[in-house]
Formats: sequence, C-alpha cells, structure tokens
Amino acid sequence: MNLIVAVDKNWGIGKDNKLLTSIPADMKFFVAKTTGHVVVMGRKTLESFPNKKPLKNRVNIVLTRNQDYQVDGAIVVHNDEELEAELAKYAGDEIFVIGGESIYKKMVDKCDVAYVTKMDYAYDADAHFPNLDDKDNWELAEQGEEETYFDLEYAFCTYKRIG
Repeated sequence: MNLIVAVDKNWGIGKDNKLLTSIPADMKFFVAKTTGHVVVMGRKTLESFPNKKPLKNRVNIVLTRNQDYQVDGAIVVHNDEELEAELAKYAGDEIFVIGGESIYKKMVDKCDVAYVTKMDYAYDADAHFPNLDDKDNWELAEQGEEETYFDLEYAFCTYKRIG
C-alpha cells in the first residue's frame, strides 16, 4: 500500500478540517498518482472535498464508526476488519491512503511507500502526520528538487518502509 500526503515543517497536515495550503503542482501530483486507483480516507476527509463528493475516477473507501453513514460513489466501512476485507480485493500497489490524521496513524506502518510533499514552512496546524524522519522503519528514498509556489518552498519526497 501507498500513502500520499502534504506536510509542513512540523509534519502538520491540516487545520479545521482543511488543507494547510493548496499548491497546484501538488494537486496535479496527487491526481496523477491516485487516478484509476483505490483511495482510503476517513469521513472527515471525504467531507472536506468539494460538495462532499468522492473523488472521480477512483475507488473511494471511507472508514467511519457511524453505522448509518452512506455516500453515493463510495464504499463505506465501519471498522478495521471491514477495511481489511475490502482492501484485500485490491493489489497493494493500487491502494493510496489519503487521510486524515487518524487514518494515517492507523495505516502508516501497513504501507510500503509514502509520497510526501514537504513544505518548508510551519503552519498553525491541528492535525499532523507521523514524522517519518523519526521512525526507524522508514527511510527517505528520494527527494526531488526544491520548488517554489509564490514564496513557499517545497519538495516531493518518497519514503520507503524498511524491515
């Protein structure tokens, strides 16, 4: 499995159920990586999308404890067992975990590759991603050239789980 995330200097990912910022090149990267694949998210992440609709051209799997939650165009699962059973239907390299915080924390060590857009700025965040630089079982495999969007510097990085 893969995961994809944009983080700030402190591994922050969001504030008030919104992304910290929107970088067009990062959005293009996200679309290119996930289109035609399976995306796994929590309910709040789905509800942060435009019109609270699932992403087009992807299999959307939403994990929520709310037994009554339903959404057109998405597969809704309610616990780890249901999620594992649903994910077993797909090849691991076809699956992308896309957030939010609790889903990332639950799934990070089940993933093999992490596509991380690292922003060189510290935002006021209330949701964070586990710091892969501090984890013994993850290594930075590739770091792209530093890029700039207005005055924000960022880089596309690929981490791989080891061991």
